[in-house]
Amino acid sequence: MPRRRKKKRELRTLAAPFTIAAPTGARIRDRLCVTTEEAEVLWLVGEHLGHHQRADLAERVSVGRVKAKDNQRAARKKNLTAVSSSRWAGAMTRASQDQYQLSMRVLFDERACLRHAIRTISRRLAAPCGKHAGKTRGYADQAERYEKQRRLQILTARLAVVQARIESGRPSIVVGGRRLAKLRHNLEKAELTVEEWRQRWEANGLPRD
Repeated sequence: MPRRRKKKRELRTLAAPFTIAAPTGARIRDRLCVTTEEAEVLWLVGEHLGHHQRADLAERVSVGRVKAKDNQRAARKKNLTAVSSSRWAGAMTRASQDQYQLSMRVLFDERACLRHAIRTISRRLAAPCGKHAGKTRGYADQAERYEKQRRLQILTARLAVVQARIESGRPSIVVGGRRLAKLRHNLEKAELTVEEWRQRWEANGLPRD
């Protein structure tokens, strides 16, 4: 019997190109012109929400490094809804989760940088001073070698701290930023009072929505 020829597979017809419509939403930040009474109300609301935001962030850190379904966000949002609103509760729990994930990524990046620096210094310490061991050049003299040995000890200690934080899943998070935290110990140089500093700190502790 004659062999049947296989029917050639037809090529898929390409659709006509099209352009996706531009986003229809917009977000605008501006200063509010409010009265003294309105400013006082806004300040009280900010203090209230800031307090609960910081408490939620501390609770999220205490949960540790878990899967998304186990971060207890639903329970935390339910508790925050009772003292604010569903929208603010969602914004606060989302901000806590984003801050936690960012802090963990920073720890992973720091660990990678520390490991790279330790490998580089250790490789050069293995080579004689002023000479080469293969393609690796040793340090110029004993003084530089001694300083690098001290540097290696410091980096090793820092790596141990970072590794412990990663394993525990509890990064160090400074609400408002490290720069604002340092100002607390240098109020005279910054020309700030304790109350002025606390106002800045509380203002930086709110979630953005």
